[in-house]
Amino acid sequence: MTTKTDDDHSDTTVLVLGGTGKTGRRLVPLLQDHGASVRAASRRGPVRFDWDRPNTWERALEGADAVYLVDAQDRPGQWDAEGCIRAFADLAVDQGVRRMVLLQARVTERVGGKSLIAGERAVQECGAEWTVLRPNWFFQNFDEGVFLDCLLAGELPLPAGEGREPFVDAEDVAAVAAAALLQDGHAGETYELSGPRALTFGEAITSIAHATNRDIRYSPVGHQDYVDELVCYDVAADYALFLAELVAQIRDNKNSAPTDTVRRVLGREPRDFEDYVKDAASRGVWDL
Repeated sequence: MTTKTDDDHSDTTVLVLGGTGKTGRRLVPLLQDHGASVRAASRRGPVRFDWDRPNTWERALEGADAVYLVDAQDRPGQWDAEGCIRAFADLAVDQGVRRMVLLQARVTERVGGKSLIAGERAVQECGAEWTVLRPNWFFQNFDEGVFLDCLLAGELPLPAGEGREPFVDAEDVAAVAAAALLQDGHAGETYELSGPRALTFGEAITSIAHATNRDIRYSPVGHQDYVDELVCYDVAADYALFLAELVAQIRDNKNSAPTDTVRRVLGREPRDFEDYVKDAASRGVWDL
């Protein structure tokens, strides 16, 4: 007779929304390592999920005990985050989901007319155990996200001034999400997740330049100049404003204080930016 251990979650099925995204694709193997069955959902994957197509929700939820929720606030256009998440969360509870972990952002002010924490109340009131994750900007924005093309071109222009940001590793965020999904003791918690130290963009780019032996620069630009430049590249005006105001949170040091949450939840220190840069550079992600 086999005895189930506290770390054996073979009786748990987790639906991971955004299963191919920065945190979702890192979360999936962590859950599997603990024995959980995982349904990685995306708009085009084998398990289909689309926030704009509610007819995909019920099938994605079949058999799920827990759900990792990633909303669509960072896309162009308006989106009723609270309304959609409330409808989904209510359906999930009706389908038997007992635990939810919601990824939001460590930005509590409205940016570009949007609230990046708009979905929190819907999850908190659905009746399931809930945990909210509010991370700072990811390390991975530099090597697989919005900054990569600029770094390859040798210059990153942003309206961030000399503001500081305690960038966080998406791997650490995924590890905290896995703990909250599989372990007891995280219900009702809102976790603000950061790296161990705050950096300016100038310091971050200098670190990448040294690791790659390339001339890569950070160029502070004006707020409106940044908006106008994005619009010139056919970015929708409302989305350009959203991006500029999001970066302005860093310029104004809104969330510049590092937190100890990763250490408290995982029992280890969060990954340092310098270690991330060395690893990414060794993989040649910034090579020409």
